Amino acid sequence: MEFVKDLISIRDLEKKHIDLILKKSSEMEQALKEKKKLSSLGGKVVATLFFEPSTRTRLSFQSAAMRLGAKVLSFENVGVSSIVKGETFSDTIRMVDGYSDLIVVRHANEGSARYAAQLADHPVINGGDGGNQHPTQTLLDMYTIKRAKKKIEGLNVTLLGDLKHARTMRSLMHGLGMYGANVTLIAPKGLEMSREVINEVKDRFGAKVEEKSKMDFSGADVLYLCRIQKERFSDQYEAEKVQKEFRITADAIKGVKDDLIIMHPLPKVDEVAPEVDQSKYAYYYEQARMGIPVRMAIMDSMVV
Repeated sequence: MEFVKDLISIRDLEKKHIDLILKKSSEMEQALKEKKKLSSLGGKVVATLFFEPSTRTRLSFQSAAMRLGAKVLSFENVGVSSIVKGETFSDTIRMVDGYSDLIVVRHANEGSARYAAQLADHPVINGGDGGNQHPTQTLLDMYTIKRAKKKIEGLNVTLLGDLKHARTMRSLMHGLGMYGANVTLIAPKGLEMSREVINEVKDRFGAKVEEKSKMDFSGADVLYLCRIQKERFSDQYEAEKVQKEFRITADAIKGVKDDLIIMHPLPKVDEVAPEVDQSKYAYYYEQARMGIPVRMAIMDSMVV
């Protein structure tokens, strides 16, 4: 089965596409464990264009590409590029398209990745466009959940934090709905998940979605939280206040299921107490490690 030419939004994928990536991710993880030398991207060039700061996404894409035998063109310092001379985003994409076989792009503007895909002849992967979508994060999150719980359907998944600004949560909400998970949304007032996103998931997949304003994880199989994105707030004091109120401490996870896993797209700031990092529930470092086999699976499926 063929995968999509461009990976811009989780909405562009059918369940069969995600099934393919989940299966292939497992194969890639096993190959890494066995230290197999892979070469499906041998002779190819992958360009990583990061107009916004990134550590995990950028490095895991570069590592994944190299582990498949590709060469990497890295662009993450706008200050030393032709952007400072006034070169437009469209010209940059067209130029890099001529240098590479696949482009990974992260940009602050929503819709920038789809625009790049319209301009480029080669495949484009969205590494995050503003507060809109982050599809590869969702795929690695779903792989992490299935790997830990052996399934996604019927699980009780709680999404906690700044659900308004987090592109990770928008994408994951869609994927969880597609796979029949029961979703609970917990957010500070004013930072709730977009009603449009909730209604779309309910209407399209018949998803069970519950909304709460107070932290309660007693029935959760998976707790997925994200940081309060202070850089997207006009009032930094308000951002810090909310961050303290919705903090995961040892007390906050008393009485949870024994096999609860806590996930986080990282980076963490103050939303998780140090003692939680040491608990059996913390699964975010394992989650981050899954970025390499999943992104290997994605690029392997896109570049021929």
